[in-house]
Amino acid sequence: MEPIIDHIHITVQDLDRAEKFYDRLLPLLGYDITLKEHDEEPEDEYRIVEYHHRNLSIGIVTSRKEYEQEKLCRRKPGAMHHLAFRVPSKGCVDTLFAQVSSFAAVVHEPQFYPEYCDDYYAFFFKDSEGIELEIVHLDRAMYF
Repeated sequence: MEPIIDHIHITVQDLDRAEKFYDRLLPLLGYDITLKEHDEEPEDEYRIVEYHHRNLSIGIVTSRKEYEQEKLCRRKPGAMHHLAFRVPSKGCVDTLFAQVSSFAAVVHEPQFYPEYCDDYYAFFFKDSEGIELEIVHLDRAMYF
């Protein structure tokens, strides 16, 4: 069996703000935003925008009212620490950095991280909700 993640849903504080952010980011990563879907279940305080791609769907979901004021903490149990998108080359990392840094808060500029593996090249940034994201290139061939 081959491990494949089909979709990820991320809870956000401001769905409209997050949608504007992901509408800018995800096309840079190969998503066609004309394929995104909106759904809601008012009785459950649930709204979602889901971006579809043949490899991975990403959904952004509203938080419940009782959690609206809760601060984001990626080190809290159950929280997502960060989400990394792998790209095909170091040059692609640099190109995406130039594009993403125009609308996202950069945490770390592109650099090698030999402590992860010899060719790990990445940059880190935060989305509109403060969730840390990463663009990375590395050769995973040694794991096959």
